[in-house]
Amino acid sequence: MELKQVKELMAAMEKAGVGRLRIKETDGYELELERKSEPASHVHHVPIHHETHPEIHRFPAHAPHRGEEQEKKVDGKFVTAPLVGTMYHAASPEDAAFVKVGDRVDENTIVCIIEAMKVMNEVKAGMSGTIAEVLIDNAHPVEFGTKLFRIV
Repeated sequence: MELKQVKELMAAMEKAGVGRLRIKETDGYELELERKSEPASHVHHVPIHHETHPEIHRFPAHAPHRGEEQEKKVDGKFVTAPLVGTMYHAASPEDAAFVKVGDRVDENTIVCIIEAMKVMNEVKAGMSGTIAEVLIDNAHPVEFGTKLFRIV
């Protein structure tokens, strides 16, 4: 890995608020980065396959128009992506989704995982409530701050 890539990883970690990142490759290469300011709380390795989960549907059925977004006040709070990566609703295609519309969650409920640089990062709800909306389809890319779920 080149120095430029390491610097890019460090910048991405800071932007996402990730305190520690460990990369192990099958050829024996290993890299571990740690920021002293904040410890990572959601980083875990989870095996996963890159297939769309058949039980996941996007809600709502259409994306609101720009004016509609501003006019329509939405109840609830949003779980947002803490980093850039690919969002998965379950640990593997054979597993049930972590949560679905109507499920009760608390602060520590795992709602999805986001894969970034071959590391699976658990995303917790961070609040109590009921899943009202699943905003991102399975296996879709997300950016930092992307709204993933609406909780009421």
